[in-house]
Amino acid sequence: MENELIEKIKGSISKIEQKKHKIYFFVQDTRGNAKASIAYMYEMAMTLNNGGFTVIMLHEKNDFIPVTSWMGEKYSELTHQSVEGTNLQIAPEDIIVVPEIFGYIMEQVKNLPCGKIVLCQAYDHMLETLNPGTSWSQLGFMKIITTSDTQKEYIEKVMKRVSIDVVEPVIYESFRKQTLPPKPIIGIVSREQREGINIIKQFYLKYPQYRFFTFRDLRGLSREEFANSLQDCFLGVWLDSTSGFGTFPLECMKSGVPVLGRIPNLKPSWMNEKNGVWVDSPNQMVDVIADIIQTWLEDNLLEELYTEAEKTAEEYTDRNKFDNKILDLFTEFSDKRKVAFESQIEKQD
Repeated sequence: MENELIEKIKGSISKIEQKKHKIYFFVQDTRGNAKASIAYMYEMAMTLNNGGFTVIMLHEKNDFIPVTSWMGEKYSELTHQSVEGTNLQIAPEDIIVVPEIFGYIMEQVKNLPCGKIVLCQAYDHMLETLNPGTSWSQLGFMKIITTSDTQKEYIEKVMKRVSIDVVEPVIYESFRKQTLPPKPIIGIVSREQREGINIIKQFYLKYPQYRFFTFRDLRGLSREEFANSLQDCFLGVWLDSTSGFGTFPLECMKSGVPVLGRIPNLKPSWMNEKNGVWVDSPNQMVDVIADIIQTWLEDNLLEELYTEAEKTAEEYTDRNKFDNKILDLFTEFSDKRKVAFESQIEKQD
């Protein structure tokens, strides 16, 4: 019996060494709607896939709608597998990555002897589906990946006995600097659609003289449509008080579009007083939009706003840096699993 166990452990070690162990990403079905958090996960999975790892995207239902409709056909290269109606076999050498919102999935896999990682992009969802008093470490999830230092600091105060790595998102190459003069269009992105609608309605009621300016809701567009729509905008408006990182303002900056945003509860490290216009309350938004419009019509927008924004965005365009961080992180995690298996063999001896 001991020899059989040792052979199984050796098999696990061999699979890790050859990158034949599986890395599962449990992914939410957005039903074909674009979502930055899902795009981040797919970018991570694609990096690992291109790096020679065996990656599988797990989803709950058989009628899962692929992300290719809004991210692009190249993501069809990733293997997808439904949990519904299947007896999922996860081996000890495998790794499963679960987003913070799926606490009930963590509960279901807590007894599996595989490697477990939480991918936390939305700190406000951390506790949403966990039982009261239950922590990630109690469910066997000791490794956390998050997107910002401020979010890491918050997690550390709530979740104990976990190791946290920060991997900042990279702004996709589709977003590029405007080549033509912008139009009187305001691109708006909000966590809740009603927040954006309320801003639009208030603006037209309070400033009817600017009715020739058009608001464009950029939620739900494909990646290419989103980037192309930003090319037309003279201003981007961001409403997301619980954002853990904030990709939209950086996408605006990379496109050469000034951005007005509400300062989130966890202020991102990239945000400063020179690279955008930031307010504390949504009630200030309408008046500030009107001020920016008037300044733009007078051609008086500060040049420093554009240059500082471009400088900020440039820090988040290095795809190689992102890829290397992901590959190093998962290689290190896998190697530590390998060492743990080797110590099990030593104990058997």
